[in-house]
Amino acid sequence: MSIRQGEFMTLLGPSGCGKTTLLNLAAGFLSPDGGEILIGGERMNDVPTYKREIGMMFQNYALFPHMNVAGNVAYGLKVRGVAKQERDRRVEAVLGLVRLAGFEDRTPRQLSGGQQQRVALARALVINPTVLLLDEPFSALDKNLRASMQVELREIQRKLNVTTIFVTHDQSEALSLSDRLAVMSEGRIRQLGTPQQIYRQPCDRFVASFIGDANVLRGRLEGVEGASAIIAIGPVRVKVPCGPLADVARSAAVDLFVRPEHLALSEATEACATHGTIVAHVYQGGYVDTYIECGEASRDRLLVRSGGHEAMTRWPTGARVGISVTSGEAVAFV
Repeated sequence: MSIRQGEFMTLLGPSGCGKTTLLNLAAGFLSPDGGEILIGGERMNDVPTYKREIGMMFQNYALFPHMNVAGNVAYGLKVRGVAKQERDRRVEAVLGLVRLAGFEDRTPRQLSGGQQQRVALARALVINPTVLLLDEPFSALDKNLRASMQVELREIQRKLNVTTIFVTHDQSEALSLSDRLAVMSEGRIRQLGTPQQIYRQPCDRFVASFIGDANVLRGRLEGVEGASAIIAIGPVRVKVPCGPLADVARSAAVDLFVRPEHLALSEATEACATHGTIVAHVYQGGYVDTYIECGEASRDRLLVRSGGHEAMTRWPTGARVGISVTSGEAVAFV
């Protein structure tokens, strides 16, 4: 994996997949069994952590409780032998950047969770790191504060153009923050790409199932047209990227993975891909999630996500409906 200068790269995967181990290898807390770690083109395998010029922010922030904000932020500069006048200048600048000007004399226990997080970020940034490493820094924050801090972090990262490696198991966090992300499973990178590529063009079943919500419909491979494969689902033909199906025999059974927003409800006619019975509507504020029982057409209940309230008023629970698939917005695997 190669990370470009100034890029925001996220390591995403379930617990135990190896993402924090990979971060610790980059930091120098662990030694690799093989391969190379390069920062700025220089081999880092045998370089100790304190010489790698990295900034790191931990899940628990790791602030020194006996130091005030200024002391915490200045610590990395002090151990590097930076003169006090220069330390004070850089601490003042970075606290302004994270919107904590005037908080210099407060102790960590006098700060909110979001403010403590800003102090930890300022401490990581004040040394002007070559690489910024972030290990699930938002996990302890409530939903609203987490969303706000995500926006602030991205603004600061872009302003400083600092190369950043971010670890999370939160899919929405990874999709909203990253320039690119690496989806990991069992110590391996399953797919590396932009958020749009990962979400819309997953490379295998694991990625398709792990990222976002996905419905699975049973179908058959009918043929190939250029870069597209034609999947038959009942009387309907759906185009999908050919990649995973290039060497698959015609008429083979395949599973079609479709996002909830790419399914649509209609009257139950023969022209629909499949039919089902509405089990429940779940109001989510800006949209409605509708769960549908489809029998043999799908292993699980289908989830249809639609804006507005039409689905709730037009098709009550227990209603028989037709379901159509947006062509070009699905992927299929054997």
